[in-house]
Amino acid sequence: MIGGRSAGANPTGISLINPVAWVGAAGNHEQMTWSAPQLERRPEPVIADERAMVQGWLDWHRDTLLHKCAGLTAEQLKRASTEPSNLTLLGLVRHMADVERSWFRRRVAGEDVDGIYIGPGNDDGDFDDVAGADAEADFATFRAEVAACDAAVAGRSLDDTFVHPRSQKEISVRWVYLHMIEEYARHNGHADLIRERIDGVTGD
Repeated sequence: MIGGRSAGANPTGISLINPVAWVGAAGNHEQMTWSAPQLERRPEPVIADERAMVQGWLDWHRDTLLHKCAGLTAEQLKRASTEPSNLTLLGLVRHMADVERSWFRRRVAGEDVDGIYIGPGNDDGDFDDVAGADAEADFATFRAEVAACDAAVAGRSLDDTFVHPRSQKEISVRWVYLHMIEEYARHNGHADLIRERIDGVTGD
């Protein structure tokens, strides 16, 4: 529950509820601004083998980021925390979509895919280009990217390795999962503070 509203659930653990109100005179209704959907987080595993454990904790942190955004309008999601920082909740969602793609699809799976929001000459587009972004589309992109990343590494062992293209270090899939959990945990702390500043909502 966040903001006083309960989340629905489906087999994936992500609710499809996205309440939309209507305004305007009869016969001239206009749809109000989209808001981030409510969701029920998948519980973190407490007893599991290593692969299920790291996957479960990654999924819990993925859900937590969206949980911190639930019920907010696009305008609120684009609101920066406090000067001089330009951190926004939407920026964090965009950033993590790119981070997921970079580690799981490009590095582990070796897919030839470009960055989503970042690229040559625009290294911080995930955070910097939020003002004109389509929040609903960005949330859909995040969910699609998570699914694509899971599919890309589904058959790989945690002991599998790859060579990082920049550092030339050999890195294991296990390290990537642990790094991603750490990355989400750090940014979910940011999300906690940003959300509280927007509407006072706090929670785990």
